[in-house]
Amino acid sequence: MQSGTFNFETKDGLTLLGRVWQTKEKPKGVVNLVHGLGEHSGRYAHVAEALTQAGYHFIGFDLRGHGLSEGKRGHTPNYDDLMDDVALFLEKSHGFFGGDQPHFLYGHSLGGSIVLNYALRRKPELAGMIATDPALALSFEPPKAKVTLGRMLANLVPAFTMNNTLDVNALSRDAAIIKAYQDDVLVHERLSAKLSMELLDSGQYALDHAAEWQLPLLLMHGTEDRITSYKASEAFASQAGEPVTLKLWEGYFHEIHNDLGKEEVIAAMIDWLNEKS
Repeated sequence: MQSGTFNFETKDGLTLLGRVWQTKEKPKGVVNLVHGLGEHSGRYAHVAEALTQAGYHFIGFDLRGHGLSEGKRGHTPNYDDLMDDVALFLEKSHGFFGGDQPHFLYGHSLGGSIVLNYALRRKPELAGMIATDPALALSFEPPKAKVTLGRMLANLVPAFTMNNTLDVNALSRDAAIIKAYQDDVLVHERLSAKLSMELLDSGQYALDHAAEWQLPLLLMHGTEDRITSYKASEAFASQAGEPVTLKLWEGYFHEIHNDLGKEEVIAAMIDWLNEKS
């Protein structure tokens, strides 16, 4: 496996950092990663290693306001900016690897919601998508007063940030993963009023438009996810129908690719990619 970094600029002038891992095998395709809230693409190095060994190039980037990318931590001016960033990232990926091999878009949590919305709204030409524990809905009902306050702040002071109140122990059953997350200097716990409301609204948009889904999709979710709702993933798959392969991981927490038994999760990704490549 060969790895490296690159940069690209957003439409509004931010510099975003990307990471690329290249297979030494004859490539079967390219997997393009969009990570979750508060984290960064470097946390997927073990996924990259497995996929490159399986014959896939793996490429990701740190979302604006995350990791080593520029931008206020945990904030985006609007949701379209995130999708524009994904479009530029895919252009960069095609520039690196060409368009004559299948490209897949893979998103986790916030990234899962972004890639689902990106496909529904932008209609990209891709071989398929993977979404794990997407943030289509929270696993709990947020207090109505808190949502009302959030909408007021999003309108008045959209860049105002607060603690995202993420329960780190809900990420994985593996204590080593929790410690690594807590010790990671590139991980942050900020969330802006604007992004928090965009998260809620974009998740609902995807659910409302799921019947329009067309691309092959591997949709996976842990049944003990206390952060995002696996029932929302079930509802999306039910509405989207035949193009979607839904796989629920019994007893798994939010980061199924980082949980105990993660090897089986990553193997399932590879099996599905091999079928679609």
